[in-house]
Amino acid sequence: MDMVNQTRVTEFILLGLSSIPEVEGLFFIIFLLIYVTTLAGNILIIAVIHLDAHLQTAMYYFISNLSFLDCCFSTVTVPKMLANLLSDEKTISFSSCMIQLYFFSSLITVECLLLAAMAYDRYVAICHPLHYSSIMDQRACSWLAAGLWATGYVYSAVHVILMSRHSFCRSNEIQHFFCDVPPLLKLSCSNTFIYLLVILPLGGLFAFGTLLTMIMSYTFIITTVLRIKSSEGRAKAFSTCASHLTVVSIFYTSLLFTYFRPTATNTFSVDRFVSVVHSILTPMVNPMIYSLRNAEMKQAVKKITDRIQRATTGSKIQMDDYQKAQCISSAHLPASVGK
Repeated sequence: MDMVNQTRVTEFILLGLSSIPEVEGLFFIIFLLIYVTTLAGNILIIAVIHLDAHLQTAMYYFISNLSFLDCCFSTVTVPKMLANLLSDEKTISFSSCMIQLYFFSSLITVECLLLAAMAYDRYVAICHPLHYSSIMDQRACSWLAAGLWATGYVYSAVHVILMSRHSFCRSNEIQHFFCDVPPLLKLSCSNTFIYLLVILPLGGLFAFGTLLTMIMSYTFIITTVLRIKSSEGRAKAFSTCASHLTVVSIFYTSLLFTYFRPTATNTFSVDRFVSVVHSILTPMVNPMIYSLRNAEMKQAVKKITDRIQRATTGSKIQMDDYQKAQCISSAHLPASVGK
């Protein structure tokens, strides 16, 4: 009876990262710069891959998908956080909270699957190089990408439907800067058994299943690379995997720490720090990892930059020639024209 008489929560209060006005102003500047850098870096990678014909391969196709995903990742959480840092009312409606949870959880699922697909791509390229172009052709990559994006959004729909059926009657203050599963479950006064019974096995399947896929892929890759006789060949093979392994390490460390550790160890400050790394810093760092550690990407960026500079210089020269021609033409006009 008490459960029925509870008033249903229609909005939540996001406690955010800090309640001190001076600190909030500093956070706003920092995270605004991070957000702009994230969008600029990832959009640059997408543009470079799209414009350079040498990068039209499966590996770079998946990298461009990851860059698009990182743009979405930041956009789901950061704009609302920035708005709250400037506002005294840090509220979010129940429906907006569920929408934010939907996109955030779907993007996490898509990234798990995408990183596994990228590991499989490296496995085929290194272990079966003669069949690489036939296995990882454009059609196969397109279908694979469409499938993993669709899977992420379907899984997230189940996620949010079950969460939206909960009653939140203990409090409406979310100890976080966005709507995520752990802080919402803390506020729920409903029986979470059905939710955990469905979501935990599915979430574990995606997280540990994709992690197992990557471990198996890299086991075969390492075995194959160690058979290469030349040290230069081994170094080149490992260099193609270094960026991906770095991204995987950062992503899965924060993911497993956030969602697969005992709830008794959860603390507000630790959760906030890990979430900032996972949802804000990682999307900004990923473009740097792929551009700084990838010779082909750096060369493509240099070529496009040189092309833009030449086009800009050519336009300036044409404008100067046009202005000179206008001056010469004016100088030869009859004196009567100017009267």
